[in-house]
Amino acid sequence: MAKDELQQHLDKGRYGSPRINPDEQRKYLGTFRERCFVSMTVREMDCKKDRENLIEEIKKHPEGKLLINGEVNEKLQKEFIALASKNATDFTIVNDATVESEDSIGVLLVTDHAVNEEIIDIEEKYPSNATEETTEQKKKKSFFGRLFD
Repeated sequence: MAKDELQQHLDKGRYGSPRINPDEQRKYLGTFRERCFVSMTVREMDCKKDRENLIEEIKKHPEGKLLINGEVNEKLQKEFIALASKNATDFTIVNDATVESEDSIGVLLVTDHAVNEEIIDIEEKYPSNATEETTEQKKKKSFFGRLFD
């Protein structure tokens, strides 16, 4: 019995504390999905309308905290730090996060307990921006589409 405890202590010292759902924590900037109010991808961070929607979410959840992906370019980081400061929200830059594509998470509004939000993607929560893009895409028809209409 004592040997097992000793081995656990040595393993903890060598490898660190075991983590629950490490893949989920890696994706959500070190936290769990159930603690997120809203998320923005790296691509969505450039959209002005999505930023306004993020500010609205910050006002709805004043206990929230912004997690900013440390791999995002510094200009965007500074803009979101300023946004957090202007709206009196705590923020943390997560340096061990990665950006594999434009669809990687860039910013999260989180809390320290489970809130279980059904939809956390900002463009799904506020679909007005997405519908404008789809109508714009419908207007642009292919050559053959215009020819046979």
